[in-house]
Amino acid sequence: MGSKMTFLAGAAVGYVLGSRAGRARYEEIKAKARSVLDDDRVQDVVETAKERAAEAAGAAGAAVRAKVGEVAGDAGTALKDKVTHAFHRDDDGHTPPPTMTTPPVAPTSGP
Repeated sequence: MGSKMTFLAGAAVGYVLGSRAGRARYEEIKAKARSVLDDDRVQDVVETAKERAAEAAGAAGAAVRAKVGEVAGDAGTALKDKVTHAFHRDDDGHTPPPTMTTPPVAPTSGP
């Protein structure tokens, strides 16, 4: 039933947009479309579609929140590990000096 309604709605829109019948025909089509949209059966379908969309959006939102929480947790753990490693204290409570990643540049003699 849904695909039939979609087809009819698309056909009606195409006809209205492509029609050269004038304003009177446009108003007639518009009134017919309004009466179809106001039909209780159509409103039931619309309401059901809204409910299903809300349920799907809620489920999708929960999945996204879970994934974001997982990714954030992983990032937090990785950051904690890096900070802990960078500021690791030895058994005496001393923090070792940072390690250099590039060798120091030897001073050059002047001209």
